[in-house]
Amino acid sequence: MNILYFRFANSFLEPIWNRNYVASVQVTLSEDFGVGQRGAFYETAGCLRDVIENHLFQIVALLAMEPPADRDFGAVHNEKAKVFEAMRPLKSADLVRGQYAGYRKEPDVAKNSDVETFCALRLFIDSWRWEGVPWYLRSGKYLADTATEVLVELKAPPQRLFADSAPATGPANYLRFRLSPDSAIALAARVKRSGKQFVGDQRELYLFEQQQGAETPYERLLGDAMIGDGALFTREDAVEAAWAVVDPVLKNHPRARPYKRGGWGPKEANRLIASDGSWHNPKPKEASE
Repeated sequence: MNILYFRFANSFLEPIWNRNYVASVQVTLSEDFGVGQRGAFYETAGCLRDVIENHLFQIVALLAMEPPADRDFGAVHNEKAKVFEAMRPLKSADLVRGQYAGYRKEPDVAKNSDVETFCALRLFIDSWRWEGVPWYLRSGKYLADTATEVLVELKAPPQRLFADSAPATGPANYLRFRLSPDSAIALAARVKRSGKQFVGDQRELYLFEQQQGAETPYERLLGDAMIGDGALFTREDAVEAAWAVVDPVLKNHPRARPYKRGGWGPKEANRLIASDGSWHNPKPKEASE
């Protein structure tokens, strides 16, 4: 809901929210714990089905959708469904699967399991607004932190008027949405250092929203269901369109690569994004402020 509000309550965003100014988009949902007692469930689902296809696809739809006709949840569902229909079906080359060390020793997990506890993928949306813009989605268990963040990287200025206007390493200007465990919005812009030289650093303008006493997700969902508010739910045609995107790689996919606990997944995920830079790793709240 924060994404939906920020996108359509601010006029400055719309002119740049398209393929002409956006270089790439990253969405990371990381967890610093394992499957616990859910081994039997995870053996039937895996990270791609459990997290990517539903949770992260919903975030992508809110970021990529066209403005709805009004705030009614039916109008929002219409635009989200169009995003899923425009998503290009995945290929095995667009996917990296990982499995954390020790997963096969978890309760109710097969000794030779190839189920992924980490998944990274490259996605394209074949629409007028997003044609050619890569979307990188990543989620996994036993990663370095528990957080959900979005990084929208903007293209560098068309003319390099200043030598450091486009950094050699790291992202160019970007918008960063932190969705959990706390909410924040950050805009990264280059700021000139003091002195005569035209040299600067990239700094974040950071807006942090303190959330105290908020409802848990399931409390919110149950409450909305009881009053007939379908804003946080999805529609059958959108569900089918989303599954059509991942269906080609549910069985035809690379083997899960092992990764150590406490990091950011297998190294193959870095190669997946290498042509567009590197992954943005969410930072703890204390390091972000």
